[in-house]
Amino acid sequence: MNSDKKKHTKEIIKRLKKEYPDAHCALNHTNAFELLIATILSAQCTDERVNKVTADLFRKYNSPENYVNVPQEELEQDIRSTGFYRNKAKNIQATSQKIIDDFNGEIPKDMDKLLTLNGVARKTANVVLGNAFGIASGVVVDTHVKRLSNRLGLTQESNPVKIENDLQELVPKKDWVMFSHWLIWHGRAICKARKPNCENCVLEDICPKVGV
Repeated sequence: MNSDKKKHTKEIIKRLKKEYPDAHCALNHTNAFELLIATILSAQCTDERVNKVTADLFRKYNSPENYVNVPQEELEQDIRSTGFYRNKAKNIQATSQKIIDDFNGEIPKDMDKLLTLNGVARKTANVVLGNAFGIASGVVVDTHVKRLSNRLGLTQESNPVKIENDLQELVPKKDWVMFSHWLIWHGRAICKARKPNCENCVLEDICPKVGV
């Protein structure tokens, strides 16, 4: 990675940090376990929809045991509107059981251990480690981060793992957790998929607008 690209990234971070001082994880949660469940539910679903579902879900279930002890069909109905509800219910119950059996009911603060849980890939593990524990294990790559990273010329990759590798090279580790939040907030507010609002963008003069 050349120094120009790092300088470009540094300027992007500086501007987005100023533009979105309140940027944070959009999934409502009060602890690591809730965040894990919410992130599993967020696959192929909007954060807004997940938050509506978890408002009731987290009142009904507040521990791995609660999820394990309910019939799968009941859990499916509780999360139905998030889509792919059968698969998600199965993953949530299997993950809850593994947390009880292998991790004494606690969420592991370790990437490799988190990846052994059903329904958990790097993105989910990064979300939990970064936002629940403040551990910068990597950069979360969701659809917004993928789109903006390409448009801003930070990567030419389409594979999330390769995008993450490129971003880890460019973004200082202290900003790994927040970087995805800044891009996500910017993606929702300005740099939208179908119609980016370039004229009102704080990055307009330094953006190569790849694919726009």
